[in-house]
Amino acid sequence: MGLPRENAGPVAASRPKPAELDATLRQALRLHQGGRPSEAEPLYRGILRFLPDHPGVSNYLGIALKDQGKVEEAAAVFRRTVTVAPDHAPAQCNLGNVLFEQGLHAEAEAAYRRALALSPDMPDALKNLGFAIVHGGRFEESIPWFRRHAERVYGRPDIAAPGRAPAPPHQTRHDDEQRDYLKAQGVGADAASTFHLEAGDRLRGPAVKADRSLGEVAARWKSASPQIAVVDDLLTDEALHALQRYCWRSTIWRKPYPNGYLGAMPEHGFACPLLAQIADELRSAYPVLVGEHALLRWWGYKYDSRLDGIQVHADFAAINVNFWITPDEANLDPESGGMVIWDKPAPQDWTFAQYNAPGAGQAIRDWLARAGARPRTVPYRANRAVIFDSDLFHETDRIAFKEGYLNRRINITLLYGRRETAFAPEGDCR
Repeated sequence: MGLPRENAGPVAASRPKPAELDATLRQALRLHQGGRPSEAEPLYRGILRFLPDHPGVSNYLGIALKDQGKVEEAAAVFRRTVTVAPDHAPAQCNLGNVLFEQGLHAEAEAAYRRALALSPDMPDALKNLGFAIVHGGRFEESIPWFRRHAERVYGRPDIAAPGRAPAPPHQTRHDDEQRDYLKAQGVGADAASTFHLEAGDRLRGPAVKADRSLGEVAARWKSASPQIAVVDDLLTDEALHALQRYCWRSTIWRKPYPNGYLGAMPEHGFACPLLAQIADELRSAYPVLVGEHALLRWWGYKYDSRLDGIQVHADFAAINVNFWITPDEANLDPESGGMVIWDKPAPQDWTFAQYNAPGAGQAIRDWLARAGARPRTVPYRANRAVIFDSDLFHETDRIAFKEGYLNRRINITLLYGRRETAFAPEGDCR
């Protein structure tokens, strides 16, 4: 990014030459990109002494402040930037990010919409607008934004996704299997750049089965400590088959994890009316377990039986609804393949990073041992849901599924309600 050569205000005797300001900016960006925002901050401020209304440098300063946790200061910088340069889309998007982090979701939504009016394909604005709408309680309205993000980032081979790393072997193996499956299904004629999202329409009939034992489940839930409920035959046959088709045919498995599984997130296109229907009906079908909480996040995971599953962790939410959709005949061991849940919740003073960061597993296991926590294993069953307090530590049980694309284990997770912190949007617009 070059700085303007023309004068941007009164010329002071000590004003640096344009080349000096350019060099300062390059140094600031190197420090910032190297993970040293506190050292970049004074350099940005130094440039702004001479170019006070420069939107690009102001935007970088706001990001540096946010990266240091100075959210209020960052918000003030972004507000001033969009006032003096209302057509600067990155600052509008970043203002949305800090507003979202402050819990001001309606204001964040308005900022993302302004950013997209200026730059309709800005990936972070598309994604985070979707999440702002979800936090406003309007899941179905968010779907077009998430799908548009996926189309923009993954569906246009002429535009490289920012920061996309080479795919690890387990993702390549999956993608090759899916490409062959889609070709056999008549989807994706261009094998080199297959991109496809199923419609995933709502069903005319119900998606969630009415549970005849709901009263018993609710009574146990109220008195249970910890709160864990296992529900079999969660979805109607029509909903289960439609969701399987959507997960098999959509190219949504974009996030590889080192242990060997792949994630499908809303911004990857894992957002459709059928999921919204399931999420809504779960709240009405299980009012005691789920009903009072709003859906805030969701994802799918797909596994490679030659590798491991998700390690022990907890989720930042109130209620976790986890259910499995791969047919039972794919599971080689009906006594395993599900989930292990411990009967002790994560300490309230632990941060998200403490129990979700890479390498946190051993610290969690040490804590569980000291606390005398006992594990409960829930074996895998297709269409079985495990509904539990999201603070409880849990992990994937040992998995042994047949080879073959349609045999890969798939679980869907829906997170309802907050723990004690708001969801923080991802990405900075530059």
